[in-house]
Amino acid sequence: MALSMRLSRGGSKKRPYYRIVVADGRAPRDGKFIEKIGTYNPLLAKDSPERVKLDGERAKYWLSVGAQPTDRVARFLDAAGVKERAARNNPNKAVPGEKAKERAEERAEKAKAAAEAAAAPAEEAAEA
Repeated sequence: MALSMRLSRGGSKKRPYYRIVVADGRAPRDGKFIEKIGTYNPLLAKDSPERVKLDGERAKYWLSVGAQPTDRVARFLDAAGVKERAARNNPNKAVPGEKAKERAEERAEKAKAAAEAAAAPAEEAAEA
């Protein structure tokens, strides 16, 4: 059985509230879980101690048994000092895609052609 530590959504519409749970990886997001190890309330301020509540002892136990945390839960565990999370770096994140590069080249060519066309009549008028 593949265990995962993940968020299970609760709360009403547009007012999310999450439980940090250990569940079978095949179970539905909000379905059956093995144990609740904490809560997360994204509506509270980021510096509020009530925003993330986590039972560190149980989290360590489930990690030792082989539970895999999701990215968000891994951030919480890192902030709580339970598990070290490697920083990610994506240097290509801000680089535009191929189609965006093609569109930029087309715009540059059109602007260059328009500038040449505007300069040509001005030169002819100056010669006359």
